[in-house]
Amino acid sequence: MGRKTSGWLLVAFGFLGCLTAEAASPVWAIRGDHNTVYLAGSVHLLKATDSTLPSGFERAYSGSRTLVMELDLSKVDTTEAAGWMMEHGTLPEGTNLRKTIGDDRYRRVSTEATRLGLPMELADQYAPWVLGLQLMELQYAKLGFDSQSGVEEQLQHRAQSDGKPTTGLETLSEQLGLFETLSAEQQAKFLDLIVTEMHDVGSDTQAVITAWRAGDAAKLAALLGDEYKTFPLLYRALVSDRNKRWVPQIERLLKEKDNYFVVVGALHLVGDGGLLELMRRDGFKAEQLN
Repeated sequence: MGRKTSGWLLVAFGFLGCLTAEAASPVWAIRGDHNTVYLAGSVHLLKATDSTLPSGFERAYSGSRTLVMELDLSKVDTTEAAGWMMEHGTLPEGTNLRKTIGDDRYRRVSTEATRLGLPMELADQYAPWVLGLQLMELQYAKLGFDSQSGVEEQLQHRAQSDGKPTTGLETLSEQLGLFETLSAEQQAKFLDLIVTEMHDVGSDTQAVITAWRAGDAAKLAALLGDEYKTFPLLYRALVSDRNKRWVPQIERLLKEKDNYFVVVGALHLVGDGGLLELMRRDGFKAEQLN
């Protein structure tokens, strides 16, 4: 598998590559009978010093009446989200993380949690998938990546300032609930992926962002194929199945009169089963913006 996994984990939640080597912008325009839907890929986490959005975003944002994201960030209640995590992301009474993942995995996880400042007495109550997300978030924060500099937060703040309507393709519980569908062993495997690639995440993520900005089709296609083989069930849950649920929503937008700007994570756009391919199969042509 090598060092690509940590990059893929970011992609699953946020970066985009392009389909052609000469691509200038990770934004596509899809024409309806009376409107245009702009479809773009995002990086959920960026560094404040490297947060300028690629070309195409300005045209798509300015030319659209409504901003559509995976989640409508304006409606995400942090208190409600924390409550959902407590209800769905903690282990049942009478068990703990060590019992769930075994002694060997527990020792490896403890080492990383301690390094990142997460007390194991707190981590012991988390389901493996929750702890994996926590460790990934802490590692990215340590490296200087944050969601406030990410694509969606930038666009959400601008939309709020401009009075532009926003909406989402799914709810927070729908998004996080994807991990609940994984078995205990699959959740442990997800945690393994996080811990194994933790120390390479900085260089891997920078390579991903470089590809996102430049449109390196060969690298992104290889990443997609390799990681699908590594953990196909997780890929299907995080990417393929969600794409199938989103396509009808996006195609309904193409029947409206106003323009929409739809922003989703990268792997949702590219490859077989990506949104662009699924929509082409339905007869829609995507034109990449410069």
